[in-house]
Amino acid sequence: MAHSADHDKAALLRTSDRPVYVIGGGPGGLATAHALRSRGVRAVVLERSDGVGSSWRGHYDRLRLHTTRRLSSLPGLSIPRSFGRWVARDNVVRYLEKYAEHHELEIITGVEVNRVDRAPDGDGWLLKASGGRELSASAVVVATGYNHTPHRPDWPGHDTYKRTLLHASAYREPGPYRDKDVLVVGAGNTGAEIAVDLVQGGAARVRLAVRTVPHIVRRSTVGWPAQAGAILCRRLPVVLVDQLARVMAKVSVPDLTARGLPRPRTGLYSRVRQGALPVQDVGFVAAVRAGRVEVVAAVESLDGDQVVLADGTRVDPDAVITATGYERALGGLVGHLGVLRADGRPLPHGRRCAKDAPGLYFTGFTNPISGMLRELAKDADRIGKAVARASR
Repeated sequence: MAHSADHDKAALLRTSDRPVYVIGGGPGGLATAHALRSRGVRAVVLERSDGVGSSWRGHYDRLRLHTTRRLSSLPGLSIPRSFGRWVARDNVVRYLEKYAEHHELEIITGVEVNRVDRAPDGDGWLLKASGGRELSASAVVVATGYNHTPHRPDWPGHDTYKRTLLHASAYREPGPYRDKDVLVVGAGNTGAEIAVDLVQGGAARVRLAVRTVPHIVRRSTVGWPAQAGAILCRRLPVVLVDQLARVMAKVSVPDLTARGLPRPRTGLYSRVRQGALPVQDVGFVAAVRAGRVEVVAAVESLDGDQVVLADGTRVDPDAVITATGYERALGGLVGHLGVLRADGRPLPHGRRCAKDAPGLYFTGFTNPISGMLRELAKDADRIGKAVARASR
């Protein structure tokens, strides 16, 4: 049961039984809340927006899961077969809403947690939230998500650039760019898909600025999804997977060197271990081969109404869309607790807690090749067991 009325919020926030607070109402937070509830542990989800799955609601219209429906369901409720094999963005949101309702989860929307501290008595945690609220928790699960805060490049000249400049998080559909010249920056899955979307939506010219050449894989090959192969390979030695991926790429993905995308020198799994997932082909290869998506050098700076590229070329698109990723933005929340790595991601993950922060859990801050939703489901079960064990 998701609560939204003001009096319901007040009643939950005044509770003195110190529940487990789950920060974030995305798939990781919802799955963990269910895992706790199913073990008799009261969990309250705190979501800063006005509904669950807020990051999914904000993605571009054409987005679909790159993982199969069957391997993406959260614990206790399957994604409906009617949603198809590759689930569309809007259906992911519908599924998350149904998931919260089906499991009768306690969810408080419109509450943003700003800081997590150890409780003054050393037992449990104290959360400081919007509106001056202070909430006492027996344990805390941080599930604010991998895609929390858009990363906007601080290029020289960005503050005086005269053309349209927006992050991919603000892109929805290609209509506004029909007959326009558009430069997309960033060759990850988001950048590649937006470039294809623009081409198919009638943009006059689409260029893709690439700093690091990505690995490209077919979403499925003869009906076999890339995710299934990734699950089978993730326990194998990195060198062996790199070799297998290299052979598969030569068989299934054409050489795009002449179009500006040579095959990467670094192995696919080696790159994944560094945090970079391969691009799943959903029309990107065909668009590049046909010259409809033009690959250009990385952006170095902005100058008036022009964009300066790393090779010295200047281009003057009507709009620049930066598909440059997101930041975890955990510093203000837990940065003072010594639980973050230099790159801002948490040191502990899943069922493990930092030695000096018992009862503080994190989920959803890795980018696994085997599929984010699949790993969130596994994390939820592990965290549920760990918290239930600790409470006993």
